[in-house]
Amino acid sequence: MRKIVVAVAGSSGSIYAKVLFDRLLKIKSQWQAVGVVMSKNARLNWKLELGNESYLDYPFDVYEKDNFAAPFASGSAKYDTMVVCPCSMGTLGRIAAGVSDDLLTRAADVVLKERRRLILVPRETPFSLIHLRNMTTITEAGGIICPAIPSFYSGASDMEALAATVVDRVLDLSGFEMESYRWGE
Repeated sequence: MRKIVVAVAGSSGSIYAKVLFDRLLKIKSQWQAVGVVMSKNARLNWKLELGNESYLDYPFDVYEKDNFAAPFASGSAKYDTMVVCPCSMGTLGRIAAGVSDDLLTRAADVVLKERRRLILVPRETPFSLIHLRNMTTITEAGGIICPAIPSFYSGASDMEALAATVVDRVLDLSGFEMESYRWGE
């Protein structure tokens, strides 16, 4: 049974977070705890992009960004995976620099120092040299950069299915077992 942190940063791409939440519910038997931290801008973007506040309806443990008493603020809680989806370039830069000024960046720092799995899903284009260097720093520290670049070969029928091509890859990288489109199968 896994323990996972899902952070939703303030970039556009709330559909990715929604699909990730939905997929986690489908594989509930594989996790013990899901801790969620959302930035203020993430909440605003969700409402703007998806037209609702359905992030409030999920049965996950939600923590405010200034709550350093959250269990995943310490390595002793043994959360094994953290996914930042979507990940703004500001958040990515703070993680790369080791700036732990809120719960989201503190949790990422903890995951990296404990040599656990950190997956960042940037949704930004184009990348500047600063972005690329920050991604290199995170990769060298053990993190995984999985950009929100959907695949089209699965024949996705709508926007959620297209977002799922990224989310399913993230869940694969997280070590979860699930049914999804597989190339050549």
